[in-house]
Amino acid sequence: MTATRALPAGFGELEVLAIGIVLLMEALSGISLNGLTIFSFCKTPDLRTPSNLLVLSLALADTGISLNALVAAVSSLLRRWPHGSEGCRVHGFQGFATALASICGSAAIAWGRYHHYCTRRQLAWDTAIPLVLFVWLSSAFWASLPLMGWGHYDYEPVGTCCTLDYSRGDRNFISFLFTMAFFNFLVPLFITHTSYRFMEQKLSRSGHLQVNTTLPGRMLLLGWGPYALLYLYAAVADVSFISPKLQMVPALIAKTMPTINAINYALRSEMVCRGTWQCRSAQKSKQDRTQ
Repeated sequence: MTATRALPAGFGELEVLAIGIVLLMEALSGISLNGLTIFSFCKTPDLRTPSNLLVLSLALADTGISLNALVAAVSSLLRRWPHGSEGCRVHGFQGFATALASICGSAAIAWGRYHHYCTRRQLAWDTAIPLVLFVWLSSAFWASLPLMGWGHYDYEPVGTCCTLDYSRGDRNFISFLFTMAFFNFLVPLFITHTSYRFMEQKLSRSGHLQVNTTLPGRMLLLGWGPYALLYLYAAVADVSFISPKLQMVPALIAKTMPTINAINYALRSEMVCRGTWQCRSAQKSKQDRTQ
């Protein structure tokens, strides 16, 4: 993996530039919205609850995805990868770890909401903190395995960002893919679906269903499902039959998830609005007192 100024096969200069612009928009949107979520949690004492800690963890993971997209966007605008092979491995690890933390973090929020609405007990700190630590340590563990030889990080087809290498399709990749996908995609998807399904069954009987119980599962499927399908195809067939441009579509879709998650879990729950309003009110009161 050596840096080169030559355009990758299947891409023109304008196409690489367009991918860079899309990635840049996704990165700035994700960083801005999730930054507001993190700011609201840190600056507003009332929002520092165990349940919101799970939302904070998701926002941190999604910020990491957006930063990964920002690096890819800059490289795409340069039309080359300037960080060498070691930089590619680091970029792949960071993107993969934060993506897994985002997927598992969404499942953690689903379980937390099930615990709150179905058991009628508030989530405790001694449950929320170990859950967040488990999400991050598990994600880092699975993302580190390709660095140790089980799986491999390499360039995306556009050549300006890095991810899990699915082009080989060998036994090493297939064994890692199916094991990783089971624990980090199918299990979180199952937890998300069943948690909201139990919530729907319980709350619909009481007439107090205030949570969209189908949206989170659909978001996981629509956001990360294309990547899962691409990896599955690469495991059973020759991925070179798919055009390089089409192979980039799942990556671009996945990079929208930080923005979608911020809207669904923070903005729609009024976490960001409430935190920003309280911070502005506190600043205004402080200014009034000084005057």
